[in-house]
Amino acid sequence: MTDSSQEYFERIVDEDALEAYLERELGPADRFEVERHGEGHSNETLFVTWGDDELVIRRPPPGETAENAHDVLREHRVVSALQDTDVRVPRTRAACDDHSVLGCDFYVMDRMEGDVLRDDEVERFATPEFRERIGHEMIDRLVEIHEVDYEAVGLEFGDFGYPPGFTQRQVRRWSEQLMWAFEVTADVREVEQLYDVMEWLYDNVPDDEEIPTTLVHGDYKLDNVMFAPGTPPEINAIMDWEMSTLGDPFTDLAWMLSYWHDSKDPEPAIPELEARFMTREGYPTRRELVERYESKTGYSFDNWRFYWVLAVYKLAGLGEMFFRRHLEGNADDDMYPKMEYRVPHLAEKAVEIIDGDRTL
Repeated sequence: MTDSSQEYFERIVDEDALEAYLERELGPADRFEVERHGEGHSNETLFVTWGDDELVIRRPPPGETAENAHDVLREHRVVSALQDTDVRVPRTRAACDDHSVLGCDFYVMDRMEGDVLRDDEVERFATPEFRERIGHEMIDRLVEIHEVDYEAVGLEFGDFGYPPGFTQRQVRRWSEQLMWAFEVTADVREVEQLYDVMEWLYDNVPDDEEIPTTLVHGDYKLDNVMFAPGTPPEINAIMDWEMSTLGDPFTDLAWMLSYWHDSKDPEPAIPELEARFMTREGYPTRRELVERYESKTGYSFDNWRFYWVLAVYKLAGLGEMFFRRHLEGNADDDMYPKMEYRVPHLAEKAVEIIDGDRTL
C-alpha cells in the first residue's frame, strides 16, 4: 500500500473503533482483519474478516458529498426488506448511525462468493450459450426487482418513495448534483453541452400516466451483480442499492443499457467504466435485451431516446462529482482525475443520441 493509500485507508477506517462495534453487535471473534475493496467508484466497500465470518461494510466516501448521494442506511433498509423475496441480495447484519465509530453511517452484510464481470468475462462463461445466458440473467433479475410487492415488504409509498413526478425529479435531482460539482470543477473547465442536454431533458420528460410504478434499483448494471461460482451463469447477489426508491422502471433498464456495448458503437466515453467484451459472439444486443424485458413485463419501452439520454446525463453527473472529489482531495481513485476529459465525451454522446446519430 502506498503512503497516500495508507493515509486514505486511515481516514475511512478506525480499526479499534470498528472492532469494538463489531464485538458489541456480533459477539467476540478471535480474528479481525480489514481491507479496502478498491474496485468501486462511489461508496467505499470494506472487506472484513470477523472470526469465521466474511463480511462487507459499506460507508460513504469522506468529505462533503452531494445531497442525497451515498445514502448507505437507505441501502441497508431496502436490502433488509428484500431478504425473503425472489430478489438476490446478501444477508444484512447490522447498521450504524453513530459517527463516533467510522465518522459516518455504515452497515454490515455477509460477503458473497462469486465473480463480478467488470473488465472482462470469466473463462468459464466464454461460450456463445453462456454469454447469451448472462444477458438473459441481467434482464430476468431486473424483472424480479420490478415485480416486488414493495408495500408488502415495508417499502411504503410516500415513505420509501413517492412515484408521482419521479422521472421529472430525476432530471432535477441530477441537474442539482451536476451543479453541485460545477461549483468546483468549473474553475478547471466548463462542459457547456450539458446545459443543452439539461434543457432537452426538462422539455421531454414523459407524463406520469405513461409510466408504470415499481421498486427501482437505481444503479443496476453488469458490475453491480455477482455471478455464482460454476456454470451456467447465475446471478446470486445484486449490490449497490443506495439509489433505490419507488418510481419509473425504465430508468433502471436504460441505465443498464447505457453500460452495454454493442458492436456498432464507437469507443466508450469512459473506458474505465464501460466494458466492451459483450460485443463477442453470443451476447445479446441492446435491442434484444429490450425485447426480452418487454416480453416478460408487458411494458413497452417506446421512449427509449429520453431514457438513454437521461442515463448518460446521470453518468456525466457522477463523473463530475468524482472530479470534484478529486480536486478537493477526498478520493483515492486513479479514475477520478480523468473525468476532466471523460465527462465532456459523455456530453457529446448525449447530444448524439438526441440528434439521432446513435440508436439502440
